[in-house]
Amino acid sequence: MAKNRTGNRPDQAVDILERGNIYFFYRPQVQEESAQGLSDVQRFQFVLGPEDKERYRLITVGKKRLPEPEEHNKYWGFVDRAGSTGEQIRDALRGEKYQTATRGERALPAARPAGEGVYALARHGSHTHLVYMLELPKGVGEVQRALNIEEEGSYIISVKNPDVPSQAGLGGERKPGFPPQLRDRFKDQRWIAVDPPDFLDYEGAELLIIGAAEDVGGELDIRLSSEDESESTADVLNEFRLRKSEHPVEPLLKGKWE
Repeated sequence: MAKNRTGNRPDQAVDILERGNIYFFYRPQVQEESAQGLSDVQRFQFVLGPEDKERYRLITVGKKRLPEPEEHNKYWGFVDRAGSTGEQIRDALRGEKYQTATRGERALPAARPAGEGVYALARHGSHTHLVYMLELPKGVGEVQRALNIEEEGSYIISVKNPDVPSQAGLGGERKPGFPPQLRDRFKDQRWIAVDPPDFLDYEGAELLIIGAAEDVGGELDIRLSSEDESESTADVLNEFRLRKSEHPVEPLLKGKWE
């Protein structure tokens, strides 16, 4: 396990718990063929793919964007899908048609890739940080600005005790099936650090995401190693085998709405 020291808190070690790839997606509103701004976005999600195990976690962010790092906003989220193959995540990102009692058939558009990069989950004192660095697009575009996807960012991330009731949340029908060794870590606390990251492997796990900083290296002294990606090498297309005819890549490559 790698250890780094922060420049402003030399008494607290930063322990890297996990590294991997991160992918951002948005889905246009029902019955819309494309999105032209945040008001046209029905759902915002990101995927974490750890490098040391075959696992993918699709996480939905309630506010349809990332928190503002400088404002320290607190956004609720949850693990929507967890699987061992890219195909399982791809299925969750596809468009679909469904019947309603009052409006007949409705069409939910497929999700659009809006960014990819590398991430690390790190323990810092009593909390955990999710930090990332973008590889695509090459520079932040209108899509990324609307979704608060910066070139790099840091967020404090916590997981909710499923036994503690709350007025907001998923409800009992999607309570995560944490094993005893994870449930015991909560004790009587409502929120705890995502340590170990195995908490993210359970669908229905509720998360609190708080904006921390834009300068990952300056805040935590964590070094993320990015690669020079292009459309032909984009991991988000290869890992999940996305068809560009269904999942337009303009947001990913040029930061433009589709």
